[in-house]
Parts: sequence; C-alpha cells; structure tokens
Amino acid sequence: MEKNQKINCTVESCKFNNIENAECLLKQIKVTPMNDCNTKKADESMCSSYQFEK
Repeated sequence: MEKNQKINCTVESCKFNNIENAECLLKQIKVTPMNDCNTKKADESMCSSYQFEK
C-alpha cells in the first residue's frame, strides 16, 4: 500500500469532509460492518468516524 494514502469522501454532512476536494481530513478512519447485511457489496461497511458537521 502507498505510504501516504488519501481518503476520498463525498459525505458533505460530515465535519471531517473537505468539500472543496472531497477529501477526509482525518489521518485515519474506522470502518465497521453493518449489522445483518450480507450483500457482498460496499453497503456491508460504513465509516464509523463520521460526525455530523453541526
């Protein structure tokens, strides 16, 4: 993996999102599984570092 990875994010309501370049301002995020979801697609996980902007 690349040493200086970037986290891209389009969730504008998150306080860590830099809307100008759709990039997360956190150095790392926590990704957790969704309960009772077994689709084998991206919706099985979510960003647990999310915080509402206001």
